Amino acid sequence: MKRRDTRCYGDAVGMMPRATFPSELMMQRGALTRLIIIALAGLIVAGCSGDQMGDLRNFVEAERAKPGGRVEPIPEVKPFESFTYKANGRKSPFEPWGLNEGVAKTPGMSGVGLHPDTNRRREALEGFPLDTLRMVGTLTRKDGIWAIIKAPDGLVYRVTRNNYLGQNYGRITKISEDKVELVEIVSDGLGGWQERQASLVLAEKSQ
Repeated sequence: MKRRDTRCYGDAVGMMPRATFPSELMMQRGALTRLIIIALAGLIVAGCSGDQMGDLRNFVEAERAKPGGRVEPIPEVKPFESFTYKANGRKSPFEPWGLNEGVAKTPGMSGVGLHPDTNRRREALEGFPLDTLRMVGTLTRKDGIWAIIKAPDGLVYRVTRNNYLGQNYGRITKISEDKVELVEIVSDGLGGWQERQASLVLAEKSQ
């Protein structure tokens, strides 16, 4: 019986090429594709950056080539000139100006010009603001017409011409059936005083 030579068989088997599987081929192709994509992206980025740098260099060179601007000189500062005020009989600008200066003295008023009479005895209705008083009627007598005024304290008062109402030295100048007219003396905001017309209307007609 003949003996099979296994060595020759083994050598023949060892000389056969190794089989390649489909999955390995796919992996190789994917890796190659990724390398190609990366290389193309690098080329694109390099091209773009090169163009941008070129534009920047051109802009810088163009700006450098422009002629330089001229700086305006600093204006000369003039020295401050002091001024000494001399009144020479004129009114000082540092004193308050009254709108009613030069008005003749009013009897019973102190000082020069228009002033409220602070020495006069205050009347009962001068203790209330004018807008809190209500005219509720009139009373006609032989000595003239009287106005009936109701105060915030609930009391009713009777007043006639030259009586006073409100807290601004308001003196009654005229009384009619539906209205009380008076003149107030108020501050003009400049250290002086001025007159102001005011009135109190019958309550039924003012509603």
